[in-house]
Amino acid sequence: MRILALDGALGGFSVAFLDDGNGAGETLVSEASNEPDALESGLERVKRVLAGAASGLEAIDRFAVGIGPGSFTGVRIAVSYAKALAMARRRPLVGVSSYDILTPADAPFPVLTTVRGRRGVVCARLHDGVAAQTASGAPADVVATLLAGRSIEILTLAGNTEDVRSAVAERGIVVRASSVRKEHPAATVARLALHAAPSPSPHAVAPDYGELPAVTVRAGS
Repeated sequence: MRILALDGALGGFSVAFLDDGNGAGETLVSEASNEPDALESGLERVKRVLAGAASGLEAIDRFAVGIGPGSFTGVRIAVSYAKALAMARRRPLVGVSSYDILTPADAPFPVLTTVRGRRGVVCARLHDGVAAQTASGAPADVVATLLAGRSIEILTLAGNTEDVRSAVAERGIVVRASSVRKEHPAATVARLALHAAPSPSPHAVAPDYGELPAVTVRAGS
């Protein structure tokens, strides 16, 4: 299966082409920036990745996109690009959560995965192996919300761990660090999309902003 994946939620805008080779050997080509430049360079990055893979959009079997949470603008642009590509080529689209991108497959449960939002705000998911709960806000408040009423002795942290580590440790919980993914976010999106069920329609893939962006309300004169 050949997958083209996009992600704008985590850091800059990344693009990846993945061909699993049907078991005969994997081909992965990816490119990312360290800046939120999806509008300025996003489509050119898609072209370069496809050229590097000696492929074209007509050869893609499935599109995938990181749906957030993370960068509000990055999520919105990446999801819009992915929907347009999937609808233009009439191919399925898979949405992948930032929490899944940041959580290694071998991370022991329970695991708290944190995504940094705007200044002073995080989005986090606590997964105990059976069910997941999410919360957004100030790091200490998020930790308090997700750990309330739970008896946890050891907790695995993934993602932006520095934002919540101290708040977790203050509760007497032993912190266990997970491994850090080395590849671009879009490459992980592509890998996860290989085994995920596509959305019934590209229109059904919805962004997860985690929290609304800060706004300024001005009173009318």
